Formats: sequence, structure tokens, C-alpha cells
Amino acid sequence: MVEVSSSGARSQLHRLWVVSSHNALLISLWIVGLVSVFLWQRRSPEGFGFFRWTASPTVVEWAEVDLREFGAVGDGVTVNTVAFENAVMEIARKGGGKLTVPRGKWLTGPFNLTSNMIFFLDEGAEILAIEDETHWPLMPPLPSYGYGREHRGPRYGSLIHGQNLKNVIITGNNGTINGQGKSWWARYRQKLLNYTRGPLVQLLWSRDIIISNITLRDSPFWTLHPYDCKNVTISNMTILAPVLGAPNTDGIDPDSCEDMVIENCFICVGDDGIAIKSGWDQYGIAYGRPSTNIVIRNVTLRSVVSAGVSIGSEMSGGVSNVTLENLHVWDSRRAVRIKTAPGRGGYVRDISCHNMSLTRVRIGIVIKTDYNEHADTAFDPKAFPVIENVSFIGVYGEDVRVPVRLHGSDKIPVKGISFRDMSVGVTRKRQHTFQCSFVEGRVIGPISPPPCENLDIYDEQERLVKRSISQNSTDIDYDL
Repeated sequence: MVEVSSSGARSQLHRLWVVSSHNALLISLWIVGLVSVFLWQRRSPEGFGFFRWTASPTVVEWAEVDLREFGAVGDGVTVNTVAFENAVMEIARKGGGKLTVPRGKWLTGPFNLTSNMIFFLDEGAEILAIEDETHWPLMPPLPSYGYGREHRGPRYGSLIHGQNLKNVIITGNNGTINGQGKSWWARYRQKLLNYTRGPLVQLLWSRDIIISNITLRDSPFWTLHPYDCKNVTISNMTILAPVLGAPNTDGIDPDSCEDMVIENCFICVGDDGIAIKSGWDQYGIAYGRPSTNIVIRNVTLRSVVSAGVSIGSEMSGGVSNVTLENLHVWDSRRAVRIKTAPGRGGYVRDISCHNMSLTRVRIGIVIKTDYNEHADTAFDPKAFPVIENVSFIGVYGEDVRVPVRLHGSDKIPVKGISFRDMSVGVTRKRQHTFQCSFVEGRVIGPISPPPCENLDIYDEQERLVKRSISQNSTDIDYDL
């Protein structure tokens, strides 16, 4: 309450003091609250930071359970599916908690996770997927794919599965989840499977997820598949599969996901290291869920048969706002690849790559617009995707056969691509190691090898030096 005084100056001073005191009280309460949150996060079991963009799951009630409490035996022979199921059910019954998988080899069939859960693999813990396919349940096709992916009809579920979840942490002291995929790969090559193989870990329609500090290896199919998820952080992961003879063992496949960070990972697999997707042809167009706001940083990748990072080819829901930072791709067929085709629809736009190093890579940067693998014959051949606003800044390498191959077409031109600060040593001094077709964009400052004639040339101050008159020219040479 402000006292009324005959002195205007005194009244004004008193009002200022009241306002200042009120502001000071609010600031004090804000500081106390912030410190309390910071201390609470420091005391949290996993110690995730407050001042960075990551998922921040909050466990409702800490029910700490050990897998052995439910009769599990870690001898690599006993099947522990029921023990995993019962442990997760106990956490769900209590509203949340932490399940610890201790040291040992824990053979199991597929099982589900629940919300408000920490799934913790201790040092020396290894979950082994049962190889008998009769233990793997069949699930409906994903709506943006129309059918399983390799076969019509249903698909096998994942070893570790979850859908419609919130606040889930999968972490540990570098424990391992082993898909034992060798028998699956053999049956796939021999055409003995009637359904699409299942991923190792798959989370559907979920949010506020952290996956960190574990090893995933030898998945039957894609390794880690977040589908239509939001607010996901994947960090400090090791993902492994044989580089040859392990078909479709992608490392991480963000699929119609929003707000995701993938960081500080080592990925060496039998297909794409990271493959960003958003549905397949008319099914993906109808589902209409893009992959957007994705950051991939500080990642080392190897893919002998495919690419370190791919966008597509299933990108019919759209892919946008993707940032790649500090990538190292080694002993690989390709480093970064965008792949699509007529019939996909959708778009790939606003993609930026900063600081990428290449070592012994066949093709560095690839855009391919005729990747004609379709879900079925019902796709619209006139559904042309859009590719625009793709930038590369700081690309360095050695022992690279073709640094850049940009294969646009008259129906799917590549627009708004740019290169800056690029120096890649090629294995052979030949012409056309920077190849283009139906490409519009620019080069800023000197780059090596010399760019294709499709691109505008700018100096280091971004002043136009030479305008291209040959955007539609083609010098793609697949013999290289």
C-alpha cells in the first residue's frame, strides 16, 4: 500500500521503493527456484544438464528394481522374456522407476518398455535377442510405409519396443544390446522370411526420450528406429554390425521425428550409418509427418556399402532443418547422400553441413533423384519431390574418388545448393571429379577440386564473380 503525502517528491520516492522491493522479491524467488532445479538435476541419477537442448524425462516415482528379482538368469541360455515383461509391469504399476540389468548374458525375446522409466544396462550386461523367429510377434505395417518394407502384410516387431510413451531413458555403463542378427541375415538372403525383419530398438509415437551410453550391435534390420517421436536425444552410443553381409542394418533411422539430437556416437554398420526418413511414396504423403529440427554432431561413421548420413530415400513426408556438424566419415562408399525419385513427393530443404572430414571415401557428397524403389505400383509418378537450400561449409578429405556428384533432373532440379571452404584430395587427377546435372547454386571463395560449371562463382566476400549459364548441363560420369 502506497502512503499519500503532500510532498510529490516524497510520494514518488516511496512508490519507487515499493516497486523496487517487489522486483527484488521476484528476482530472489526466481533465483532460489532456478538453483533448486539445478541442484535437483545434479542429484538426478543420470545427471543430465539443464542448460542445453535435450530431452528431460521426469520419473514420477523411483521404484528401483533388479532384473534378477523376477527370476532372470544371466547365463546366455535361459530365456528371460517373462522376467523382463514382469519387471516392466512392476514399474508401470508403481507409476515409474528404474530397471537395472546387471552383469551377465540375458537371453530374451521381444518385450515392451513403459513410460516414466529408466532402463539401465550395467557394465558387462549384454541382452541377447532370441534367434527363433517364432518368438518375435507380428505387428501391423507402419502407416507411412503401407506394408512391412521388405514384404507385404505385417512385419516382425522389435526386440525392445515402445509406443505412446513419455519420459523414457535407455542408458547404462556401456552395456550391450545384441540382436544376434547373423541368422536373420542368412534367412533374408536365402528368401526364407515371409515378413520384414524387425529393428533392434523401436519407439513409436513417443516423446521425451534419452538413449545414451550403451552399445547396440548386430541388429536383424535397422538398429535404432524412432518413429513419429518428438524431443529425442541420442548420445554417446556405439552401434556396430559387419560392414559386409549384414543387409539393411542402418545405425539410427529418425523417421518422421521432430526435435532430435544425435551426438558423440561411433557407428560402423552394414548400411547407412544414419538415415533420416519420413515415409514412402503415397503412404508417406498421406501420413504427412516430416522429419524436422534434427541436429547430428560429433559423429564418426563408416558404411562400406552405403552412406555415412543419408536423407531418404523414403522422405515423402518431407525433411527440413537438419544440421550436420563435425562429422568424420571413413572407409565408406559415400559420406552424405540425399536420395529420392519421382513418385516420392515431399521435400528436402534447409540442410546444412559444417565441418566434415572424409578419409578413403568413394564419393563424398551425393544427391540422387532417380532412386526408383517404390512401395507398389499405386504411386503417383508425377509426385515430384523438391530439393532446395542445401549448404556445405568446411569439407576436407583425402583419398576421395569423386568429391561431389549432384544428379538433379529436369523434373527434380537441385536448387539453392552452396559450397564454401572445401579442400578434398582426390585419388586420381581427372576431369569431372565435381559432377553436376540440373543444379542451381553457388560456390563461395576458392574450393578444391574446381566446381562444375552449373554453379555461380562468388568471391570470399560473397560478391558475384561469374554467373552460370549452364545450370542444366550434365557431366555425370558413373565410370568414376
